[in-house]
Amino acid sequence: MLKLTKALFCAAAFSMAGLAQAADPIVIKFAHVVAENTPKGQGALMFQKMVAADPQLKDKVKVEVFPNSSLFGDGKEMEALLLGDVQMLAPSLAKFEHYTKQVQIFDLPFLFNDLAAVDRFQQGPRGKALLTAMDDKGIHGLAYWHNGLKQLSANKKVIQPKDARGLKFRVQASSVLEEQFKAIRANPRKMSFAEVYQGLQTGTVNGTENTWSNYESQKVNEVQPFFTETNHGLIDYMVITNSKFWNGLPEDVRGELQKIMDQVTVEVNKQAEALNQTARQKIIDSKTSEIDPLTPEQRQEWREAMRPVWDKFSDEIGADLIKAADDSNKAS
Repeated sequence: MLKLTKALFCAAAFSMAGLAQAADPIVIKFAHVVAENTPKGQGALMFQKMVAADPQLKDKVKVEVFPNSSLFGDGKEMEALLLGDVQMLAPSLAKFEHYTKQVQIFDLPFLFNDLAAVDRFQQGPRGKALLTAMDDKGIHGLAYWHNGLKQLSANKKVIQPKDARGLKFRVQASSVLEEQFKAIRANPRKMSFAEVYQGLQTGTVNGTENTWSNYESQKVNEVQPFFTETNHGLIDYMVITNSKFWNGLPEDVRGELQKIMDQVTVEVNKQAEALNQTARQKIIDSKTSEIDPLTPEQRQEWREAMRPVWDKFSDEIGADLIKAADDSNKAS
């Protein structure tokens, strides 16, 4: 009788444990490498809050956010996603060339005139198709998030392309971005985002490219006396998840998460430019650095100097895709 009681007790305990386990929320670890006061940082927090407040997802899904490379750094986050150690990332678009060459379209210098052109391309059929271009590699794109247009920084005034000759510029791990600087006879140096400040401080690199919000949040203006307002390229992110994880979610949960992501994306992209302009003003107010805007003629000189990069990657990216992106500069 005692043995039977024990057996029944164990069975009941096992059953209760199973029920408790079944009731555990789905945990989504959302990791990124930038500060919380950047467009990406704000977007991740907004997504976390909206999921927590959603009545359909309450108690079903829990989002945990890990900013500033606190969980995985630049070099490890993609591997972590594919291994299932993290469920959501928002890497810069420059990080995807090893998974699909087409996404290199976003690294081409002076391709987009402004963010309105970027929106037209990303929201069109060719841009949307790129979100699912890596599904067979285990990476599913959920959205594009703006950070903004890139500016140059350096330890000397860089107004014309020839001013950059011989300087060492930090770049992300992107073949296009390497060629961008080689086109103006500068020296690209691959370096993770977390190492940039020290690299500039010690002279390992002489300059870099980034958006105003990333410059200000990482205090790059403390170690870079000159900025050139080139608006020469794009730093956007693709919010991604592990394809197997995403497809394994209950359909109603997956649908609600995508709906929230779409809402967050609208807000992130609306706020990105405001954050960049605020950051730009903070750099001006700090009086640590000089910001030099380019005239239309100077910008055209830069565009012509870097235009050969388009031709170099035309076969890899696709000439038709480059044309579709270039056509987005024409407002409909």
